Amino acid sequence: MYDIGVRKHALALVAAGRSLNSVSKETGISRAAIRAWQVRIEPLPRLLRRAAPCPRCRAEPTAPRDTPAYSYLLGLYLGDGCISAHPRGGHHLRIACADAWPGLIEACRTAITSVRPEDKAYLLQKQGCVMVTSYGRHWTCLFPQHGPGRKHKRPISLDDWQQRIVDDHPWELVRGLVHSDGCRVTNWTTRVVGGERKRYEYPRYFFTNTSTDIVKIYTDTLDGLGVEWRTLRQSRAAVTVSVARRESVALMDAHIGPKY
Repeated sequence: MYDIGVRKHALALVAAGRSLNSVSKETGISRAAIRAWQVRIEPLPRLLRRAAPCPRCRAEPTAPRDTPAYSYLLGLYLGDGCISAHPRGGHHLRIACADAWPGLIEACRTAITSVRPEDKAYLLQKQGCVMVTSYGRHWTCLFPQHGPGRKHKRPISLDDWQQRIVDDHPWELVRGLVHSDGCRVTNWTTRVVGGERKRYEYPRYFFTNTSTDIVKIYTDTLDGLGVEWRTLRQSRAAVTVSVARRESVALMDAHIGPKY
């Protein structure tokens, strides 16, 4: 259910001379819905009774009911998520999870249903991955970072209410980002000790994303948690953040750990 503000914004674009097609592409709202709002902007009473409440659409917006789950889901969305419009209204939230990590798939589905118990989550099998998917009327309210095009080609920033949730639950956000676009690996090196070359192994965390804004959200959160990090030099456009210092890896292991 689109709130009155969204409806008025779409109608204002049309009133300014924009075509229904261009407004639909910009906002993700179907042309049929915009056309219907030109006749009646208020939701029908029967739809208001049937629609699940949204904490962001109230006169005084509030945070989602399960803020730790939301912080984790926010990390997953920023890393490997997208929101697409449904032809008949509403949106699909999709999070891509690799087949290799069944625990991650279940954690993602649990986070979705914890944030929006009214909206079911289901799995769509793709080649090499599962799209954890949920249809609802309010995913764009909960993730205002949604917009046309890929995330790394548009500015990404957290709203004040999202930042407050991240400040309260920073590890959940970091876990979601690492579970989506990161990994825990074991590196190794050799050293000569007493004339003998010995092999040493050490764990390390990586996070890679093409959006510098999303990378900054990740590193700013690590800074607040006291985790030391550095970026790697590489030729591709994506930025890779490494956490390799022993104390920082121990912190990450205590709160994140490897995917499963």
